[in-house]
Amino acid sequence: MRGTVVGVLRGGPSQEHEVSLQTGHAILTHLPEERYTTRDIYIDKKGVWHEKGRITTPEKVLRSVDAVLIGLHGEYGEDGEVQKLLERYGVPFAGSDSFGSYLAMHKVLTKEKAKEHGIKTPKYRFIERQSDAEEAAKEITRSFHQPVVVKPVRWGSSVGVSIVGGYQPVHTAITSLLEAGAQGVLVEEYIRGTEATVGVVEDLRGEKLYGLPAIEIVPPDSDFFSYEAKYSGRTREIVPGRFAKPVQEELVSLARTMHEALGLRHYSRSDFMVSPKCIYFIETNTLPGMTAESLLPKSLQAIGVSFPDFLSHLVELALRGKRR
Repeated sequence: MRGTVVGVLRGGPSQEHEVSLQTGHAILTHLPEERYTTRDIYIDKKGVWHEKGRITTPEKVLRSVDAVLIGLHGEYGEDGEVQKLLERYGVPFAGSDSFGSYLAMHKVLTKEKAKEHGIKTPKYRFIERQSDAEEAAKEITRSFHQPVVVKPVRWGSSVGVSIVGGYQPVHTAITSLLEAGAQGVLVEEYIRGTEATVGVVEDLRGEKLYGLPAIEIVPPDSDFFSYEAKYSGRTREIVPGRFAKPVQEELVSLARTMHEALGLRHYSRSDFMVSPKCIYFIETNTLPGMTAESLLPKSLQAIGVSFPDFLSHLVELALRGKRR
């Protein structure tokens, strides 16, 4: 295995550029030096590729690596765009393929997949055009319990998510996101309960799809698991979560089902709300964060899998696809 060259993509043109730099840094720092040679590939906010401080092209960089780990988040990284590029150049990479990534990033398509598999997900309304915002806001105020959750359909890390109630705040939240470039807005019923997230990893410890322990997320008072709460260090994450055993088992089972239903590959992390009535599926992440505050490394640590070992496992999964 010595001498395998692993390219690590980080940065990117999404609103999660800074978090992606941290994820990429964590991957570069923890990939075992004795097994891999790393290449730090930086993509700037305009989508231009760089290596060693110089502008380069994807073709040039990708010709010189054996495998790629993607440290990107949000648009371009999680929506299948960079995966299309890697597929075009035939470069093995860890994580879901371009179609699975696109599907999981689109929150409405993901919710429809959940419903097809009998999994409960919050009631929602999807708005694509500014001209529909007024009518949608009126209908949402009439037919949904207030407040509601307003979120962009294809951004990650809770960027742009707000919890608002009443016609004017709902209308403002929808139009603000559309004006900011969101490719559609999802308005969901607000579920009161405990937030949980569950990672799954393929071919770990002899299991085809290993379910990691569910994490219970306890945001700071008066906040939800917003972008700021995610990365401020003020949110408590309890691993394993304080769920009854049947709930813990159901969460893992649902995360496995969503991974397979969306046709994902290698690893993913699904988010849920555990209400007194039932478990609601919220969304699935194909490239979960890998920073010091991130959830997947914490759940791996809880079962005794170190971060370097997990990264080695991802490289192996990527290369295995090439050997088939």
